[in-house]
Amino acid sequence: MGLTEIRNRIARAEAGAGRAPGSVKLIAVSKVQPLERVEAVLEQGHRVFGENRVQEAAGKWPGLKARFDGIELHLIGPLQSNKLRQAVELFDAIHSVDRPKLARRLADMAQERGACPELFIQVNTGEEQQKAGVMPTETDDFVAQCRALDLPVRGLMCIPPVEEDPSLHFALLAKIAARNGLDGLSMGMSGDFETAIALGATHVRVGSAIFGARAQG
Repeated sequence: MGLTEIRNRIARAEAGAGRAPGSVKLIAVSKVQPLERVEAVLEQGHRVFGENRVQEAAGKWPGLKARFDGIELHLIGPLQSNKLRQAVELFDAIHSVDRPKLARRLADMAQERGACPELFIQVNTGEEQQKAGVMPTETDDFVAQCRALDLPVRGLMCIPPVEEDPSLHFALLAKIAARNGLDGLSMGMSGDFETAIALGATHVRVGSAIFGARAQG
């Protein structure tokens, strides 16, 4: 499908939802993609990318940042405490803040560094036991905890259950964000980003529809 078609579809979805052009940020999910595919998207002018693993990103992006200006990196996968320092130095935004211990460590590191990536709280909208994220009923309290730590919470993120209608989960995330005064909504992937945009997404995470099928890893 490719980058141009995805950009066009986002523009049509913005217009269809009465959204301002450019109000949705496209995160090109480059995890486990061959370097030449990532370079091809960079050469088309795209600069916002998402990675799932800190270690993979650390091996890939410093070299690319030396060659291409203006790259913005988003961590969209789980963040382990032992990778925290590396993550805050490498990423511009972290979409997977999901537990008080991690929030406290981020706050300590932000104080030490005098800077912190933009943060999204991951909400487990489907209440799936195997999935990371704060439960919907606990999200208000967790947002308050993060704010008390002076963390720069930009918004919320979710990954709906595969077998369920994503629109129900996107609507729930938007409702939780609104009552907490948050305007960032990281939701929607290759198969459902237009639905997410209709329901208020500010960041959509698209990988395979831009790059093609991922390599195994």
